[in-house]
Amino acid sequence: MNIILLGPPGAGKGTQAQRLVEKFGMRQLSTGDMLRAAVKAGTPVGLQAKAVMERGELVSDEIVSALIGEELDAMGPDTGAIFDGYPRTAAQVESLDKLLADRGRTLDHVIELEVDEDALVERICGRFTCANCGKGYHDKFEQPKQPGVCDKCGSTEFKRRPDDNEETVRTRMAEYRAKTAPILPIYDARGIVTRVNGMADIDHVTAAIERTMAG
Repeated sequence: MNIILLGPPGAGKGTQAQRLVEKFGMRQLSTGDMLRAAVKAGTPVGLQAKAVMERGELVSDEIVSALIGEELDAMGPDTGAIFDGYPRTAAQVESLDKLLADRGRTLDHVIELEVDEDALVERICGRFTCANCGKGYHDKFEQPKQPGVCDKCGSTEFKRRPDDNEETVRTRMAEYRAKTAPILPIYDARGIVTRVNGMADIDHVTAAIERTMAG
């Protein structure tokens, strides 16, 4: 089973991908993580990518495709792949088709986690964590039981991510729409896109994704 997981930052893609990895033994192929790992490992593609990044340029489609090809070859034929952050352009859609076809694989599903932008802004901007143990809280949905004291470790220090603000979140949403706009119609035409309510409870989202994969 090979799937693409789509959704704007904060839609819960990471959480859902992790659950699929744990339950089905799939591999999450996130281009950003793969690039960092290849550069660190000093693979031929990694060295190529490193040179490009050191020049301050964007890594080309060819390099990203080569990287995905390496990962697919290393995974073995029985392991399913979750593509995260790729493809983003019509050219990358073609590249992925070829990469999969060359290895006797097909793309089974494109699952988009749909979100309500205003609700997502509220969800992200209200997040904060315990500075000591990392437990997550929310201004509206999950306050510490004792105000100002972490439920888990008793610390009174909390922190917020600097980019969890409305302007940044809305910019990231606009960027996401611009990036996925070229690829969704291609997959819609193939009839393999399923849209799941990303604002639902995490377990409900997981169940909807699993139903899609089973169907």
